[in-house]
Amino acid sequence: MEAAASGGGAGSFTPILMIVLLFGVMYFMMIRPQQKRRREAEQMQSSIGPGDEVVTIGGLHGTVASVEDETVTLEVAPGVHNKYARPAVARVINSAPKLETISDEVEAKE
Repeated sequence: MEAAASGGGAGSFTPILMIVLLFGVMYFMMIRPQQKRRREAEQMQSSIGPGDEVVTIGGLHGTVASVEDETVTLEVAPGVHNKYARPAVARVINSAPKLETISDEVEAKE
């Protein structure tokens, strides 16, 4: 009788262990990669500067004309400027050379 009682107690722990294991797998397979993508997107959006060629989440291609705190102004055609929120930029196609990079290259040549 004691063997049956102790075996039944261990069996009730198994479903709880399976639920914890399932949440652990979901964290590493879904939540953690999403957080990483979000951090990368925020870093990309904060490093946008004038001259960068970008694509918005709507698929509009343009060149960054100016950057403010929360907005980015894109030149989509000569003389045509559209203003977007920074999170609306999906990716940077070509990054314009930054002033620091240019000055480093000039110093290296001298």
